[in-house]
Amino acid sequence: MTRRQQLKNTHYERRVYRHRVAISIIFVVTMISILIARYGQLQIADYNIYKTHSDRNRIQLLPIAPKRGLIFDRNGVLLAENIPSYTLTVVKERLGSLDETLAIIGELIPLAEEDIEQFRKRLSRRRPYEAVPLKFRVSEEEIAKIAVNRYRIPGVEIDAQLVRHYPHGELFAHVLGYVGRISERELDEIDPVNYSGTHHIGKIGLEKYYEELLHGTVGYQNVESNAHGRILRVLERHDPQPGGDIHLSVDAYVQQVAFEALKGQRGAIVAMDPRTGGVIAMVSTPSYDANLFVNGISSADYNALQNDPDLPLYNRALQGQYPPASTIKPIWGLAGLQYGMVTTATRIADPGWFTLPNDSRRYRDWKRGGHGYSVNLEQAIVQSCDVYFYELAYRLGIDRLHDFGARFGLGVPTGIDNTNERSGILPSRAWKEEVRNSHWYPGETISVGIGQGFMLATPLQLAVATSVIASRGELRAPRLLASVDGEKVIAPLLGRMDDVPDAYWDAITQGMEQVVASPQGTARGLKAGLTYRMAAKTGTAQVVGIAAGEKYDSSTLHKRNWDHALFVAFAPAEDPKIAVSVIIENGEHGGSVAGPAARKVFEAFLVGEPKTVPTPMDITPEVWVDE
Repeated sequence: MTRRQQLKNTHYERRVYRHRVAISIIFVVTMISILIARYGQLQIADYNIYKTHSDRNRIQLLPIAPKRGLIFDRNGVLLAENIPSYTLTVVKERLGSLDETLAIIGELIPLAEEDIEQFRKRLSRRRPYEAVPLKFRVSEEEIAKIAVNRYRIPGVEIDAQLVRHYPHGELFAHVLGYVGRISERELDEIDPVNYSGTHHIGKIGLEKYYEELLHGTVGYQNVESNAHGRILRVLERHDPQPGGDIHLSVDAYVQQVAFEALKGQRGAIVAMDPRTGGVIAMVSTPSYDANLFVNGISSADYNALQNDPDLPLYNRALQGQYPPASTIKPIWGLAGLQYGMVTTATRIADPGWFTLPNDSRRYRDWKRGGHGYSVNLEQAIVQSCDVYFYELAYRLGIDRLHDFGARFGLGVPTGIDNTNERSGILPSRAWKEEVRNSHWYPGETISVGIGQGFMLATPLQLAVATSVIASRGELRAPRLLASVDGEKVIAPLLGRMDDVPDAYWDAITQGMEQVVASPQGTARGLKAGLTYRMAAKTGTAQVVGIAAGEKYDSSTLHKRNWDHALFVAFAPAEDPKIAVSVIIENGEHGGSVAGPAARKVFEAFLVGEPKTVPTPMDITPEVWVDE
């Protein structure tokens, strides 16, 4: 009998089915559990993390640059301001292709190779999502072209900001200095947070010296933006703290008068208040327009300034080092009285030359034949007698000359609140040993006696030294800053010469007054029309050496080898309110060239309006006598 074959195993299939369903259910439950766990992790455990990522895509933290502090003169005249300017900026993260974007922008507005090169440098050191300037000073027409084509260049914006502007151009360039774009080196030195959003920093001058005060503190704002990076609304804002407004001791009117007095000449004028140390005017000519440097000077403009033989970028008031010549004689005269080497009655023979003991070399007076058989201290100052000060320097010796000159601020930086000041040279034995690796010789002392030889001083140092005489011994660090936000700033007192008797100050002041008032004075031409008492000293510094026995003849020399003209003075002599130093390069005679410039400054400050001042061309040569 044939056994029946079973075609379907229902029990087995049911068991397989249940097994597969169980596995499917387990798989589905597992996957749902994983999904729920992952969803829980994203929504609960990691909520803050992903919320932050999400917000970062639509909310940005943007820095708000502080407004730079304004600068005013002593009378409230605005010297440095901030004006609106438009900058084309790029956020790299919001671009498709950087090169394509630059190409499109180049089609719309002109882009210099220098702009692109500087942009790429700034791009390499920026933070993520930070807007990087591509072009400064964008015009309204260029803004319109960018706005119309904005859909083609996402991530490109026009940023309105305040930039520095100097309304007086070249008049205050050497006082204020200027701001410029932050360089790579400066970026490593500054606080990156406080300078976020700021593209400029003080480069030189007052702007650099008081950078921390003028800059202020950065603010920030949280903004919501769309997918293209365009700001939709401001969510939170913290305003920046603006920089402090400062008032200077400088008088803009006196500065203008001093600048005009030097126009067309290479030189410097420094005017100070001997009572406070405040700088009233500080001019160096020729000058330059500081506005050229604010957003980056062009190569052509910079090369023109740098290659100019008259050196307009050179601040002669602080950096020019010149032999003080005869302007130093009142100080050496005071030293002679203080050390007891001479009295006011001491007379020294002046045959027209001086010789050292056991030395046949003759040190000649500027006036051939000398100033008479003998002269006293007052006559020596009035007529600028070289022989008298040769003898006095020899009696004093270089050690006393150095020590006494140092009390007037010579040979060291004055400490003015500005940059790049030079120290001049007040020579000594130690100085020559260190710098020249040589001994000091008596003949070198003789040269220092008339402010020549190794001795050098800046116009600012001469103004400070003159202020010390005017204030009868108070040495103050000169100050440009007068007040910050209404709070006065006092120039530090560096020293007092209380050991010098009043009678000695009287003698020196009297001699300097007679330089102008006496018929024999080297600046007697300034006396005409003078309504106040002026105490002064002229000086003429050699630029090229003249062989012994030869006479200086400017007609045989190139003008740039002519002597420098110097002049120092203070007024009113009985109650000094202003002290002035003037240096005119290759001006030849201190009294006839530098003196009239100084008087214009005195008139502007003391009288309020410069009176007509005689010039060498207005008078006969005999009226002007100088060393």
